[in-house]
Amino acid sequence: MKPWIKKTLIGAFGATILVGGLSACGSRGGHGHGPMSEERVVEMRGKVIERVSSKLDLTEAQKQKLGVVADELIAQRKAMRGDGTDPRSELKALVAGDKFDRSRAESLLVQKTEVVQAGGPKMIAALADFYDSLNPEQQKQVREKLEKRRGWWGRG
Repeated sequence: MKPWIKKTLIGAFGATILVGGLSACGSRGGHGHGPMSEERVVEMRGKVIERVSSKLDLTEAQKQKLGVVADELIAQRKAMRGDGTDPRSELKALVAGDKFDRSRAESLLVQKTEVVQAGGPKMIAALADFYDSLNPEQQKQVREKLEKRRGWWGRG
């Protein structure tokens, strides 16, 4: 596998786990109504960083690198959401007529792909900097956690 593909896949997978922590309540705002507010995002960011920090026994420098990863994920999340559009509304618009709006769906796909391509390198760099700052035991813990989480998404 080419190194950039491997890095991208590792970055995306690691980002998915951290995003899961940051946005677990995001789709419902943690209270069952609407998207998460900026204040709630900041609160969740802090909680996730503290939780990961305590589980991995991170140093202050490592916490800062994890904070950069979280900030990049938040920026990527905002960029993916676009100008405050509701993803559910976008989906409803695709099926509003008697035919699925393929051209609009393709336009959304292109838009979201461009967002990922634009923010991906910064996300990968932040994730790589954080992971590379971990000592071998901490890296082992991350790999073990990822392996355990595999069952949650289903085994391939």
